[in-house]
Amino acid sequence: MTTSHDSVRLAVVVGALGVVFGDIGTSPIYTLQTVFSPDDPHPVPVSDSNVFGVVSLMFWSVMIIVTVTYVLLAMRVDNDGEGGIMALIALLRRWGAQRGHKAAGVLAAVGIFGASLFFGDSMITPAISVLSAIEGIKVVEPSLGSLVVPITAVIIVVLFLVQRRGTAAVGRIFGPIMILWFGAIATFGAIGIAGHPAILRALSPTYAVGFLIGHFHIAFFALAAIVLAVTGAEAIYADMGHFGRRAIARGWLFLVLPASTVSYLGQGALILDDPANIRSPFFLLLPSWGRLPMVVLATAATVIASQAVITGAYSVASQAAQLGYLPRLRVVHTSESSVGQIYVPWINWLLMVSVLTLVFAFRSSAALAFAFGMAVTGTITITTLVFFYVARGKWGAPLWLIVSGATVLLAVDLLFVAANLTKLAHGAWLPLLIGLTAFTLMTTWQRGRKIVTAERDRQEGSLREFIDELRDPRSQIQRVRGTAVFLNRGKQTAPLAMRANVEHNHVRHENVVIMTLTTEPVPRVPSDERIVADDLGYGDDGIIHVIARFGYMETPDVPGVLRQLEPAITEGHLQLDQASYFLSKIELRIGTAPTMAPWRKHLFVATSYITADAAEYFGLPRDRTVIMGSHIEV
Repeated sequence: MTTSHDSVRLAVVVGALGVVFGDIGTSPIYTLQTVFSPDDPHPVPVSDSNVFGVVSLMFWSVMIIVTVTYVLLAMRVDNDGEGGIMALIALLRRWGAQRGHKAAGVLAAVGIFGASLFFGDSMITPAISVLSAIEGIKVVEPSLGSLVVPITAVIIVVLFLVQRRGTAAVGRIFGPIMILWFGAIATFGAIGIAGHPAILRALSPTYAVGFLIGHFHIAFFALAAIVLAVTGAEAIYADMGHFGRRAIARGWLFLVLPASTVSYLGQGALILDDPANIRSPFFLLLPSWGRLPMVVLATAATVIASQAVITGAYSVASQAAQLGYLPRLRVVHTSESSVGQIYVPWINWLLMVSVLTLVFAFRSSAALAFAFGMAVTGTITITTLVFFYVARGKWGAPLWLIVSGATVLLAVDLLFVAANLTKLAHGAWLPLLIGLTAFTLMTTWQRGRKIVTAERDRQEGSLREFIDELRDPRSQIQRVRGTAVFLNRGKQTAPLAMRANVEHNHVRHENVVIMTLTTEPVPRVPSDERIVADDLGYGDDGIIHVIARFGYMETPDVPGVLRQLEPAITEGHLQLDQASYFLSKIELRIGTAPTMAPWRKHLFVATSYITADAAEYFGLPRDRTVIMGSHIEV
């Protein structure tokens, strides 16, 4: 029994290695090279003291941000097992509504900007990761340098084309490949250390502090590249729901952290031996016979890193849509066994075009590195800020302890943010632009939905009064055989489609189900808590209201919910095989009311066109779905 249990735990850890650590595990390819790059607008001079200081600062940055902030602290706060910035936002919204705290609302908005920056991360990671791996061929054969960009583009196109097939089959080999990867970088890192063992002194924090204080004019600018060592930290937290905190913590502490540290130390030792090695210390650590195989392995590892962040973008977009920050998006589940494996076509093609644009525009990992840090530091800082607020509410820890911890960790985060702001003119503006664009889009959609909802409530009228009118013997409404299902936003107002059917056709069905689908700020709702039924005051008219509750990581399934209803609840037998489904479609028009700025109205209406087909999204049979429209001005 114990052996079986241990095998399961080992399998989970191996799975986590393949999905969670791809991004942060490939950082050794380009981080140290970027710090000392002569192309940097603020280059770090190569000297023994600077090498010791940089390597030490990298190690302790990883320890503070990844190990302490994420693995030891943030991952202890979850939303029913789910982690990541969107899970924290869901907790903020839930607690803010319960307690009426304005601070929770403000932090939720800040959190949305953090999630917006993650989209920038999702675009830059595949570009910089694959580019940095393919650039290894220039070390193997310099004359092949012109092929780096075309090969990178081909790999990226193939990567996005296979997304719709899902990652279930490929995922089985991700873990073993990453184990091979970490074993390889640790082995060659150890060989580098053996050539110059003095580099081990860089593990002492005195070198990091001494470099930061004694050479602040150099160290401050170096932080903009050193932060690349912690890229992927947010993915560790976001993927907690798939693998669990323990599996991720074990993978990080026992393999990923030691292997990455040894690789950085080995590269530092190589630069100490010969400063000319700064052009590509990662690949130059290897003997000439091993460089081409390492390029192949690095390419596989960076594809895995890209896969992880692409999947993360799908998840964030899907959760944002469920929480009302994006339109309803078409989501395809690519695995029957894993709920978290999804494919969002609209996000996929947007990412592919964006990543290819970055590859052809920047053409090197060094150029992209200036942009990458801004996305990473922004998301990390916001996650840290929101985490401490949530931790205060969840744990009830003393205020002085929360403030002390937040002050120390946020000071580190903000130092990195400040350093990356110095790269604004050199590419750091890009993730900020992407983040601001996504943030504007999401907040505009949320605001527009509130306006449309208010006007729709006015048009629909009271559901109770409508039901009373149907029972009036003077109404002359004919009752026809069959079952009708009307999707509605709540039970306070009447469905527009049902009202139109009664007022224009003067008929109603024998059995009517008015269904409201709600998204709760939890990942999944237990099946026994899924349904809440109401007879709307009359137990003999065949009309009921049903609330179907779903988590923000679930896909609504209307027919599935209807099959769970008992005849006693539905006031008769529902003929689900012949049931008709009615949807109320809203046609948006730009009006003159001062509800939003004109440009935001145009953005809201334009965004509405990417809304997924409602019948497909809710799992309705197309041949029995009727759509009835109405106009609303914004």
